Amino acid sequence: MRELSVFVDESGDIGSESRYYLLALVFHDQADDLGGTIELYERDLAVRGLDDVPMHLNPLMRGNEDYANMPVAIRARMLASFGTFVDHSPFKYRVLLYEKSRFPSAEALGARIRRDLSTLLFDNIDWFQRFDFVKINYDDGQGLVTRALHLGFEYALAREAVVYRDASPADYRMLQVADYVRGIELAAAKYDSGEEGATDRMFFGTRRDLKKNFLRKLRRHLL
Repeated sequence: MRELSVFVDESGDIGSESRYYLLALVFHDQADDLGGTIELYERDLAVRGLDDVPMHLNPLMRGNEDYANMPVAIRARMLASFGTFVDHSPFKYRVLLYEKSRFPSAEALGARIRRDLSTLLFDNIDWFQRFDFVKINYDDGQGLVTRALHLGFEYALAREAVVYRDASPADYRMLQVADYVRGIELAAAKYDSGEEGATDRMFFGTRRDLKKNFLRKLRRHLL
């Protein structure tokens, strides 16, 4: 049986004051082996003298959580190494991005997510129907997202979609990729609207640098 793993990451909690809400979906065909790419990534970290810290882009850029007390230069090298891993990994992705001010309630945003997810699936239905089973890896951060995932996948594909709520980025490299994907696409939205901050410029440079060094490479994986 052919299995598709979907790794989900989000940012901009619905109740927070952040402008955007993003839902990143990374699709990995389990027939595509990741072992060699992961081995090369871990070897690159060792050669560079870097710790194998699970990628969490926002804390990396801000220097907190697992990245506390790390110099900016070290964190930038960690980001570059992970970016190379992403470039060479076999996956596809899409990011759903919303301006929260356009939705009167969390329920309205959830309904829009379900609609957009169904549209995404139907627009690519030939590809999704290659798979016999869909496994969704999501930490259940938002109940409305869990419902949207269930309803969207099961409606479009007419088959059971299992959501594993205990998925941890420390255990799955592709969840770390979903975090990276979400963070790069959020940075692109901020640059496009002129809202990038000093921390964004520190790690991504100018808008042109972001597109050349990060966004263009990432979007080669776009579904």
